[in-house]
Amino acid sequence: MNTTTRLADPLPLARGPALKNRILLAPLTNWQSHADGSLGDDEFHWLSMRAQGGFGLTMTCAAHVQAAGQGFPGQLGVWSDAHLPGLSRLAQAIKAAGSVSSVQLQHSGRRSDRALTGEQAVAPWDDTETGARMLSTAEVEQVIEDFIAAAVRAERAGFEGVELHAAHGYLLAQFFDAELNHQRGDRFGGSFDNRCRMLFDTIAGIRARTGPQFQLGLRLSPERFGVNLAESTALAQRVMASGQIDYLDMSLWDVFKPSQDPAHAGVPLIEHFTRLDRGTTRLGVAGKILDATTARRCLEHGADFVLIGRGAMLHHDFARRALADADFAAIARPVSRAHLEAEGLGPAFIGYVASTWKSFVAD
Repeated sequence: MNTTTRLADPLPLARGPALKNRILLAPLTNWQSHADGSLGDDEFHWLSMRAQGGFGLTMTCAAHVQAAGQGFPGQLGVWSDAHLPGLSRLAQAIKAAGSVSSVQLQHSGRRSDRALTGEQAVAPWDDTETGARMLSTAEVEQVIEDFIAAAVRAERAGFEGVELHAAHGYLLAQFFDAELNHQRGDRFGGSFDNRCRMLFDTIAGIRARTGPQFQLGLRLSPERFGVNLAESTALAQRVMASGQIDYLDMSLWDVFKPSQDPAHAGVPLIEHFTRLDRGTTRLGVAGKILDATTARRCLEHGADFVLIGRGAMLHHDFARRALADADFAAIARPVSRAHLEAEGLGPAFIGYVASTWKSFVAD
C-alpha cells in the first residue's frame, strides 16, 4: 500500500459502497438491547451517535445468530424476523449520517450464558471446563445455516454488510482451536482444513444468498484461545486470497505488540498480517489505537484502515477529531460517568465498562 495514504482518504471495497475515510467503529459489547434480542433505545443512541461522529463504517456489537448463542445480557439479536424493525431503524440512521452500516454476526459457543439462554452451552468438543456439550454434525450445519440466515436478515433490514466474528474464542474461533478441536471425527475437526471448514462454508453460503454488492467482513484474532500465530496468518492469507470477503478485521489486542512466539520476538503483530498477499481484500487492524498518530502509523505499516474501540467510547466523534487534528489523542482515563453519558453511553454500557476495565471509569 502507498504509505502516503491518509486517514481521510476514501476506501473503496470490492463490493458495495466505498467508505468515506479509513477510521471504522470497532464492534463493541454494550449490554444495551432487550432480553429478547430486539434493539434497545440506548444501543440505537450509542451507534447512531458514532455514525454522526464521522466513522467511515459503523458496526454493531456482536449480534447472536441463535437464541442459544447469547453470551451477554442485553445482547443484540439477529436470529428472528421479530428483530427486523429495530435493525431497520438502526440501518437507516447509520446511513442517514453518511456512514456505511454493518452487523457483526456471532455465536458464543462454549461461552454462552445458560442463565440467559436457559440451555446448555455448545462447543466443537465436550468441554469439561464450561460444561458445554459437543455439537453434532447436523447441529454444526444448522449453526452455519443460522449465520447465513442472519446475514440475509441484515440485508433485508437495509444494512450494507455483515462481519463474521471468528475471533476472541467465540464459536467460529473455537473450531480453529488446535489444542482442543481434535475430538471430532467429522469434517469439522482435526486437520487445519477441517477446523476452518465451518468458516468457509459460512462465507460461501452468505455469498450465495445475498446480493452481489452486499459487503462481507471477517474478524480474526491471533495467538490466544488455542490459535497460534502460524495458523492465524495462514488462515488470514487463505481467506484474503479467496476474494470472498471484502475486508479482514484483525483484532490484535495491541497493534504494535510483539508476538508471544519467541521465534518472532521483536516483530509487531501488525507486520505479520500486512506482509500477506491480500488481493482485493482490504486489511484493517484494531488494538489500543487511541490517537491520530497511532492510527497513521498503522497505515504506514501497511494497513488499509483502523478500527477504534475504547477511543470511540471516550469520544463519539473520535473519527472527526482525528481527521481534523493530526495531534488528537483521546482523553486520559479514568473518566467520569458523566463524561461517558454525554458521549452517548447508557447506564448498562457504563456498568459493563466499569466492571471490565477497572481504570476506565472513575467511581
